[in-house]
Amino acid sequence: MDALKQGSDALFILLGGIMVLAMHAGFAFLELGTVRKKNQVNALVKILVDFSISTVVYFVVGYGVAYGTHFFVGAEQLAAKNGYELVKFFFLLTFAAAIPAIISGGIAERARFYPQLIATAVIVGFVYPFFEGIVWNQHFGVQAWLKAVTGAEFHDFAGSIVVHAMGGWLALPAVLLLGARSNRYRKDGAMSAHPPSNIPFLALGAWILIVGWFGFNVMSAQTLDKLSGLVAVNSLMAMVGGTLVALVLGKNDPGFVHNGPLAGLVAVCAGSDVMHPLGALVVGGVAGAVFVVMFTWTQNKWKIDDVLGVWPLHGLCGTWGGIAAGIFGSKALGGLGGVSLSAQLIGSLMGVSWALVMGFAVYGTLKATLGLRLSQEEEYEGADLSIHRIGATPDREVNW
Repeated sequence: MDALKQGSDALFILLGGIMVLAMHAGFAFLELGTVRKKNQVNALVKILVDFSISTVVYFVVGYGVAYGTHFFVGAEQLAAKNGYELVKFFFLLTFAAAIPAIISGGIAERARFYPQLIATAVIVGFVYPFFEGIVWNQHFGVQAWLKAVTGAEFHDFAGSIVVHAMGGWLALPAVLLLGARSNRYRKDGAMSAHPPSNIPFLALGAWILIVGWFGFNVMSAQTLDKLSGLVAVNSLMAMVGGTLVALVLGKNDPGFVHNGPLAGLVAVCAGSDVMHPLGALVVGGVAGAVFVVMFTWTQNKWKIDDVLGVWPLHGLCGTWGGIAAGIFGSKALGGLGGVSLSAQLIGSLMGVSWALVMGFAVYGTLKATLGLRLSQEEEYEGADLSIHRIGATPDREVNW
């Protein structure tokens, strides 16, 4: 029976890792469909290479920072218990690699390629796993302190704060330090529209993310005996809540409609195991509204050129999700209880603060040393030709 359980758990979390790995294709196609045609190849290459850098760095350094273990032992030892620890690493790696994939969408169309890869290595090797270890591995006694002070630990079942808010708030300093794309905001106050280049690819990316998200949330149980259908249905309800609200507030705009479900799913991650499905529906709906309103404000009022809206989508909706777990997870609103709004507020603030400080530190250092931005000529030509020497649909011979 022990052998059967070990094998089942290894298969369970392996399938979760594969589903979340597929989400990275979603990140790629979501960005491809949103950026202009001259930057589509770069969107695809960035996500794949970022994932590859993340894998090496998380295997060698990051997983040890978060969980105090390493893989520098013989393969026989690694294969123990059906290799469960290895596939657990694979699963958690896909979470870690989501951070640079999130950031990629905010800095699209004008960021240099190799400095971003360096940022990826630092973020996945240290910045992310440092906070991951605090929340999910009891590092530094922070969770014990929160429980002593508020009566409950900070609850983040599938990463509204640990993954999504972290990615969104790390992206904000990068976006601000890079500045807006050329001619996006003119001196006379006028704005140059950069509409999505391919709505079908944008929609494909959103759908891949939606489907993979059920691995992201449900498989966060990490063992088969902890599997909960409540997590699956709460994810579903939050997804549709975000979609419907984004449809209405976004006035049928397909970009908002396809990001609405992602906003709902970002927000429900933290409390998906403790909320009532109707609470999850509300949480998702609020997240859909947050995304539409704040994306519009950041782009039009504040003139922050966050191309895919990753700060409102992941940063703000993730923060809302961390707080919402303390509200809708309570028994008073039909939840399972065991959560504290005070703990959720403190934990969420800690995650946001860490990401914001480290975002300015990492990207500020890179800007001062290597530079973050393509030259004006490279940006005009497009990242595809400037970096990769080929466009998405080459219509002329390019010789270098």
